Amino acid sequence: MFQLIWIILAGLVIGLLARLAVRGPQRIPLWLTIVVGIVGALVGNIIASVLGVRHTGGFDWIRHILQVGVAAGLVVLLTPLWLNRNTHRPDEHRQYR
Repeated sequence: MFQLIWIILAGLVIGLLARLAVRGPQRIPLWLTIVVGIVGALVGNIIASVLGVRHTGGFDWIRHILQVGVAAGLVVLLTPLWLNRNTHRPDEHRQYR
């Protein structure tokens, strides 16, 4: 249970940092920011492992930059999708008789 709380908190921090890194407003909800942060952390860890920089002495700057970078990329991809999710309804303007 404690690990789940840390995952959510890390997702929140990484997601918020990613939203700060992206220019302009991101009108996505907080829960989606947390999900983006969690996914960014997981994918960033995988990339860091492939590059061989996941476990270094001291603070893992490269790993954390990769995590925030992946999350920022997800914010860029998901923001327009989130905003356009309910705007295209072909039957909305059709009149029935």
